[in-house]
Amino acid sequence: MNAEAIRDRLHQPFGPWLVGSDFAAIDPWIEVRSEGLSEIGRYLREDPDLAFDMLHCITAVDYFQPDEKKAAQVEWQPHVELIYHLSSTVHHHRLVLKARLPRWKDDKPGQMPEAPTVSNVWSTAEWHEREVFDLMGVRFVGNRDMRRILCPEDWVGHPLRKDYEMPTEYHGIQAR
Repeated sequence: MNAEAIRDRLHQPFGPWLVGSDFAAIDPWIEVRSEGLSEIGRYLREDPDLAFDMLHCITAVDYFQPDEKKAAQVEWQPHVELIYHLSSTVHHHRLVLKARLPRWKDDKPGQMPEAPTVSNVWSTAEWHEREVFDLMGVRFVGNRDMRRILCPEDWVGHPLRKDYEMPTEYHGIQAR
């Protein structure tokens, strides 16, 4: 089944949560509202004609331009985009789901954005969500183990955010 047919299947039960799509992309994608991620994921996994039983990875992109002059020229507002790569080992089709989050929860700098976990749909998401939390600062509500996975627990900040400032010292060790 192609991505357009999958979107059509999602339209009836989840129409208000469907935001956009690009079926001509190398990896065809469907964008959904973040609040629908868990329910849409469960439908994609449990519907026998879709059977998206494998979550390959979750990644995040920080759409932020720290340079004010360049920021004035971009067409988008700063945000974080979550990207879920899915496939069906039964039907051999693939899909990318995207969800857009604000850079900061409630527009308060330092307040990490939140998305619902999909670890209740695909158990491997527990680790992928921890990685996105650690490196991009997205909190996954409902993930039972939301702690750092790559950086030390006492690390300050999230290294893949474009406004991240590398510390000059860590536990008395000077950075060069």
